[in-house]
Amino acid sequence: MSRIAKRRSGTASAIVAAGTLIVHAASAQETIELPREDRWLEAGFEEVFRLGTITGEEWEQFGSVRKVAFDGVGRLHVFDTQAERIYVVGTDGELVREIGREGEGPGEFRNAVEMVVMEDGRVVVVDMGHRAYQVYDANGEFRRMVRIGGDPSYTAVAAHMAQRGTDALVTSTGSGSMMALSVTSVAGAGRPKRADPTTRAIERVILSGEEVVKDTIAEGWRPASADPMSGMVRMGDGAVSVSEWSGPPVFTPQLHWGVLPDGTVAFSDSSDYAVHIAAVGEGVSRVLSRPFPPEAVTDRVIGAEKDRRLEELEARSDEELSGRVSMVINGQVVKGDPEEERAEERERIGNLRFFAEVPVIRGLSTTWNGRIWVRRRGEERSGDGPVDVLDMEGRYVGSYRSGATEIPDAFGPDGLAAFIERDEFDVQTVVVKRLPGDVN
Repeated sequence: MSRIAKRRSGTASAIVAAGTLIVHAASAQETIELPREDRWLEAGFEEVFRLGTITGEEWEQFGSVRKVAFDGVGRLHVFDTQAERIYVVGTDGELVREIGREGEGPGEFRNAVEMVVMEDGRVVVVDMGHRAYQVYDANGEFRRMVRIGGDPSYTAVAAHMAQRGTDALVTSTGSGSMMALSVTSVAGAGRPKRADPTTRAIERVILSGEEVVKDTIAEGWRPASADPMSGMVRMGDGAVSVSEWSGPPVFTPQLHWGVLPDGTVAFSDSSDYAVHIAAVGEGVSRVLSRPFPPEAVTDRVIGAEKDRRLEELEARSDEELSGRVSMVINGQVVKGDPEEERAEERERIGNLRFFAEVPVIRGLSTTWNGRIWVRRRGEERSGDGPVDVLDMEGRYVGSYRSGATEIPDAFGPDGLAAFIERDEFDVQTVVVKRLPGDVN
């Protein structure tokens, strides 16, 4: 059973703008039922500037843009992990400053994997090499390190966002947005064993001390877990026997989340169309729902998905497959055998396991002014569909048709939004556009 189905037992209801409000008396949790009919929006966004063109400045010949983010005055921060730099760009597209460089000292990057930009212009970098959060002021000057703490043999880092109005960040290592995972042995003790989590927590990261302190904002539902030793995969209240452990089942619902301007969090954690609003110390207070049910996974669905993956496999070139596995021997790169790779991939597809439903929501992001962008599944089960725009109070703003726009990689003030793209020459670019006020 999907998560939201277990909640629909409210005893009071009222009509609100653009939806039906159901109040659950026991928990004071609102469920707002938004309309099913789509109201289509136009995606003709104004381009403000573009970075990363072949004819651009030397600094914008990007190697690998990991993340982009805005501060409160609209300056764009571009984190290039290959260059070991953060480029701060003004609203005119001109370089303001660079932050960081490769090195061993404080303020230098040993293995920087994540960047967060605060509203006041401060920058926080998660550095796995230092095993710390490095904090820079609004002028790009290094100020201090905050140790990650915890078990030094196991460090997991996922995507972070700033919690506006505070000195804290928000993250979740259960969201599928993993940036880095470090597992090491200590004193010959072998690989550390981690407890099997029962939820996917969204946590606040407090940076006020010498070592980070975390507390939980919300406990996301964990739909499946596995014990490789027993060969059993647990789904909800039941169990399915499998012959080997090969990762989560296909169509397993992901945890999608974003931080809203008031510090609350919007997240989706199940196969339903259900967006939960939660706050520190209060838990979930509101659920925004649209009547798009998940599709049951039948033998026909499983067969169609395996066929789709096999077709994609056969369309891949030998060169692409041989490059997946390569070794350096005596200074020479030795590539894998494409036929062996193809055979192994066919076997893996044949052994795939499947979740019980195809999730409706495929992505979620939050904007500077409190809108929630939700990517629905497309007509093809593994494809992207329309993008819905909601507000945090429970109003349906409208939807962009399939293919009309991606969800921006960053939202900023004054309608600014940044998209990480590749041009016709496969050069990585960052495009800044201005969105209408009602969707930002």
